[in-house]
Amino acid sequence: MLPTISSSDPLVSHGRHFGRTVFALCNYPSLLTNGILRLEQMEDTSLEEFSAEERREHGVFEHLLDSYPGLLERLKNGSEEEILHVEELIGKGAAGARGDDMKTLKSVILDWICPKGEVIQPPLHRNSKIDRGFNHELTGSLLCPAGLNWNDSHGETLVCGDQWPIFLYAHQTYDPEDPWCGLLRSRLLVSAYKHVFMSLSSVDREPKATRSGNAHLHGMNSVTIASIAYIATQVQFALTSSSVFSRTDMVTDSEMFYHSLLDLLEDTDESKEVDELLVWWNHQVFPTSSAAKRTITANSALLKIRQKHLALKQSSHTVVSS
Repeated sequence: MLPTISSSDPLVSHGRHFGRTVFALCNYPSLLTNGILRLEQMEDTSLEEFSAEERREHGVFEHLLDSYPGLLERLKNGSEEEILHVEELIGKGAAGARGDDMKTLKSVILDWICPKGEVIQPPLHRNSKIDRGFNHELTGSLLCPAGLNWNDSHGETLVCGDQWPIFLYAHQTYDPEDPWCGLLRSRLLVSAYKHVFMSLSSVDREPKATRSGNAHLHGMNSVTIASIAYIATQVQFALTSSSVFSRTDMVTDSEMFYHSLLDLLEDTDESKEVDELLVWWNHQVFPTSSAAKRTITANSALLKIRQKHLALKQSSHTVVSS
């Protein structure tokens, strides 16, 4: 008989933070079972022998092991029932955090999408989403795919995973000649991020190191790529008329949307833009952390040294691969 799942178990708390900052849409039984199996297989083969999807999943698995000391021994030495219990604890935490964030963002997001001093017309209900999405001009215009005109794109079917909505962009402005310009730098995303990771009061004020919040509770002092994708997915869902989150929902297409953002942010060819984006985000959320340092000046000696090091590393990797 499995032990009772307690919300106070440390693995539940860890699952909450892991889902927000590392990988939001995990199938934890599959992640842990496949991860343990791959570790055994890698005694005779290398990770490169696995598919790209399997390597990505294993990267998430190893991150989970690194972030929770003693977890690997617990998985290796535990019985099948104990492993199942661990999976349920972490999954409970991740799902609980996602549900809590959806519940609170559903209401407060209305305070951020309307200019201060103005009233949303027609009014939007704080506890119901039926009139959101493309049923309302304000939420519809924010969900409109970048590059399309709201007046020409009426219809909830346009909320598609790889058709990124304009709310992701600073000032809701999209430049087709430079799609990176302003991407993932909107004030709406920053407000939602502070709400989830810092505190309610930090949205309109400068965050302080002593302020309690999810980031403080977990010793978080810098933004992660996955946490940006997570917040973007939460904001998209809060703006839509969908009342129940589903990974397979073809209206919001949340899973494809989340993965499409991760695909971009984890692409090594986009590392320069991603590094600049993370510096910008850390200035917004963790301004006193070392991660909020200035970007390296163009043509500086430091930049040239790092570029030379990267070139040598890539050259070495090419030789080994061939």
